[in-house]
Amino acid sequence: MGTLTLRLPEQLDARLSLFAKLEDSSRSELVRMALEKFLRDKERERLLAEVVQAAQFLATDPAAQAESNAIAAEFAAADNEALAQIEQTDNDGWWR
Repeated sequence: MGTLTLRLPEQLDARLSLFAKLEDSSRSELVRMALEKFLRDKERERLLAEVVQAAQFLATDPAAQAESNAIAAEFAAADNEALAQIEQTDNDGWWR
């Protein structure tokens, strides 16, 4: 396990000490948990930003739009076919 030396403002240090006492935990454990959450949140933000950037590109790229429309049309046909089959075989109407 790595070691990190950290200087904290007095008020933050006091709050950390108080919270550690209230939680019956060590200051180091609380800082590890906070850092883990911070890094996880930052990674999620970065990933979401990349997804948004990719979506914006795809939304403005004519070739991607054409491909998306073609895929959507194929799925619509398959969905309609599946729905028609269910309606033909479901005489009980239990789902209504």
